[in-house]
Amino acid sequence: MTYEQSIRQKYQMLKHSLTERSRRLWAATEARACGHGGVAAVVRATGISRSTVMRGLDDCRTRGGWNRRRIRREGGGRKSATAINPDLPGMLERLVEPISRGDPESPLRWTCKSTRRLAEELTRQGQRVSEWLVRQLLYKLRYSLQSNQKAKEGSRHPDRDVQFRHIQAKVKAWIGRRQPAISVDAKKKELVGDFKNGGRQWRPRGKPELVRVHDFIDRKKGKAIPYGVYDLGRNLGWVSVGIDHDTSAFAVHTIRCWWRQMGARLYPQAQSLLIMADSGGSNGNRVRLWKWELQQLANRTGLRIKVCHLPPGTSKWNKIEHRLFSFISQNWRGRPLLTHATIVQLISSTKTAAGLKVRCMLDKRPYPSKIKVTDAQMNTIRLIPDSFHGDWNYTIHPNTK
Repeated sequence: MTYEQSIRQKYQMLKHSLTERSRRLWAATEARACGHGGVAAVVRATGISRSTVMRGLDDCRTRGGWNRRRIRREGGGRKSATAINPDLPGMLERLVEPISRGDPESPLRWTCKSTRRLAEELTRQGQRVSEWLVRQLLYKLRYSLQSNQKAKEGSRHPDRDVQFRHIQAKVKAWIGRRQPAISVDAKKKELVGDFKNGGRQWRPRGKPELVRVHDFIDRKKGKAIPYGVYDLGRNLGWVSVGIDHDTSAFAVHTIRCWWRQMGARLYPQAQSLLIMADSGGSNGNRVRLWKWELQQLANRTGLRIKVCHLPPGTSKWNKIEHRLFSFISQNWRGRPLLTHATIVQLISSTKTAAGLKVRCMLDKRPYPSKIKVTDAQMNTIRLIPDSFHGDWNYTIHPNTK
């Protein structure tokens, strides 16, 4: 084996563990040991440049004339892009946030500001940058990838917080007297069929459940309309799955089914029912049909029905949303809702460690929309508004004959 072959073999064994500095020092020692023509032999055997070997020889001759803990000399290596052009971070920030940085005419104002587009625009402005450099600069400028956040609620009613405290006091009073207090609302309508459902579930690797590409409604199966009743005092839920329209008649019929199937047995001494509902939708505080149907419910059950509506724009704080509906969504995540029976079974099987149990039924009754309640019918409703915000808080008494 020639000396050059020996150098090549040793370099192949060592090159992955050598730093920049130790590589040139090793090459220099091999070149010096080889004698005359050693530098050329090392260059041919290893592919290391001649200038690197010569710098290694200089390092050996200086015997530590610079900090041995450093891999490079002070100021060695290519200068960073920001050292060459200190204005680069500012140029990048003006592209990312043109309005706040005083540049309303930025070329990327109306386009997706990906790292590739940002790098291309900076290159057009005479800066040689890569996507990787743009990403690093954004991190240093304390930018990160973020989605939109729902935080703007629009106009805020001045009595919003007072109404929340009012509702909380009523709920405590009803539960303290062992009277039923419920939260009601309609869940998001769901397409029935082999459609994609958000979330993931455990499946054999590489065998996901196949669903339709497009979410066009299946006319034969239609939609499912879950309307829920959540018992605030007992952590129990009732859901009716409708197939027609989300109307006030459907909402109150769901409450009637809950009372008949669960409430009457749990509260045999009940004299009044407290309902907490949103201010919009089928149970809105301005919907005539909602109040008319509640009057029919009061007449049938003999209960005084106390209604407290959440202030407008605060439906996400309705108790049923995060105490019932959120767990239903978790239970069926990643599973196509193939049939109405599938939806009923998935809702009925929803449970939590805190003791939540849910009963569910399919409601096939028709609920026509656009039903008008006449003034004469409204006059028969025994509605007594509260002294505080009677539009949000009122009591409906049963009609006695």
